[in-house]
Amino acid sequence: MTNRKIKVGVVGTGALGQHHTRIYGELEHAQLVGVFDVNPDRAKEIADKNHTRAFMSMEELIQSVEAVSVVVPTDLHRDVAGLLIQAGKHVLIEKPIAATTSEAEELVALAKQHDVIVQVGHVERFNPVLSYLEQACENPRFIEAHRLASYPPPREGLHPRGTEVSVVLDLMIHDLEVILHLVGSRVREIRAVGAAVLSPTEDIANVRLSFENGCVANITASRISPERMRKIRVFQEDTYISLDYQNQSGELYKKEGNQFAREEVPIEKEEPLVSQLRSFVHCVAERDQPVVSGEHAAEALKLAVQIVQQLREGAS
Repeated sequence: MTNRKIKVGVVGTGALGQHHTRIYGELEHAQLVGVFDVNPDRAKEIADKNHTRAFMSMEELIQSVEAVSVVVPTDLHRDVAGLLIQAGKHVLIEKPIAATTSEAEELVALAKQHDVIVQVGHVERFNPVLSYLEQACENPRFIEAHRLASYPPPREGLHPRGTEVSVVLDLMIHDLEVILHLVGSRVREIRAVGAAVLSPTEDIANVRLSFENGCVANITASRISPERMRKIRVFQEDTYISLDYQNQSGELYKKEGNQFAREEVPIEKEEPLVSQLRSFVHCVAERDQPVVSGEHAAEALKLAVQIVQQLREGAS
């Protein structure tokens, strides 16, 4: 990789944006130029904490950077990322890529038109447990995923973070993207149930996906759980793999005669967000293909939107 440092910035300095800012300030091949937020006090707080600059406008930031993390609410992704792409800046857009499939398609088209890299923040693709799963997963027949979280805290004058969209787009989309990647087959059938409990959109949902190659996936997501959980289990013909994204641990059960032999999965732990941002900086420097491209993220969003539509048709 070139020794030249990539000039990066962050738009949005909330719960997640503050960590993008921190990590860019620590990456060897990144030069953190500054941040922008519609709340200037928050931007200054995060900038001061990370020894960088708080820009007073997007236009100022655009003039000073090559690449930007877009860490704003989902319904703003199209406008913010679109402005940056049209200015010729490479972008890492937090998941989901956009609020609607048409907005996602517009961003993908804009990126091609302006010849810039769009990476989407499906951070589990950078979790060390997934690196193991990609190697061990040859022909998945049944996949089960659980992603549970507590309800986000309130924000003054705003919906709690993430609740501007369904839990399917907020949390489940992580697992949808991973499962599409692992299975490598078209979805044949969707069966979904869910409910809004504390927010105007679905707070808990379960979906059963049947794929054309015969694989079946059962996925549950909740943001009203008293416990936190991020687990995936993959069943193959003679093996069963159980992985914990949160604790970066796992077990492999391999069939031996009439029983299963258990092995602990060797995983070298690392903060997935660090790996993701390092990869983004590398892609910008080397003009390389991102792990999660705009096109792939748009496919995951398309599936998520289909699930939400079925949830709402079933509830009507």
